[in-house]
Amino acid sequence: MDINIVLLIIIAVNVLVSFKGFNDILFFRKYEFHIGSIRAGEQYRMFTSAFLHADVMHLAFNMITLFFFAPAVIYYMGVLSFVLVYFGSLVAGSLFTLYFHRNDFSYRAIGASGAVVGIVYSAILFNPDANLYLFFALPIPSYIFGIGYLLYSIYGMRAKNDNIGHTAHFGGAMAGYLITLAQAPELIFSQTFMVILLAVPIILLFILEKSGKL
Repeated sequence: MDINIVLLIIIAVNVLVSFKGFNDILFFRKYEFHIGSIRAGEQYRMFTSAFLHADVMHLAFNMITLFFFAPAVIYYMGVLSFVLVYFGSLVAGSLFTLYFHRNDFSYRAIGASGAVVGIVYSAILFNPDANLYLFFALPIPSYIFGIGYLLYSIYGMRAKNDNIGHTAHFGGAMAGYLITLAQAPELIFSQTFMVILLAVPIILLFILEKSGKL
């Protein structure tokens, strides 16, 4: 019961903070991720921005994804490790975004996606063949969803046509991936193919970044 309560609390905080932001632009601007403000000393934005969302659809997508994937992480690693993966991925996503956009003082972003993708990657490592029902009807393997999500994130990073923190997805994925393997190193041997496969989008990102295509 406590496990479910922790997940529900995280979802509830995301919903409450996001709706406050939908209806209060000053609140939204004060707590969103903004490079110029962070570099001026407002580091709290690196945490608070992960509880704001662009709109109801953005919020719903992140929270539904979390709701589907979190139980596997909780089941295999326990509630404390779930919390570690969630908030470790949140922080890593923000740090990753700060690094990639450190010289773009006007860059803004919001969303729990970094934390959520960390949970997605963790869950996939434990149960890659689990089905996620897209639009509640179309079953797809969870690892296809996870990899597709990151590939879409690369597109979003390149397009730069919304206010969603696509860059944070990769920081979150890397954190979820590494924290999970650190806590359950046996996965390297029991899920070797999936460990390698999930590294592919992350490696692709760094190739694109080094070649100046992001």
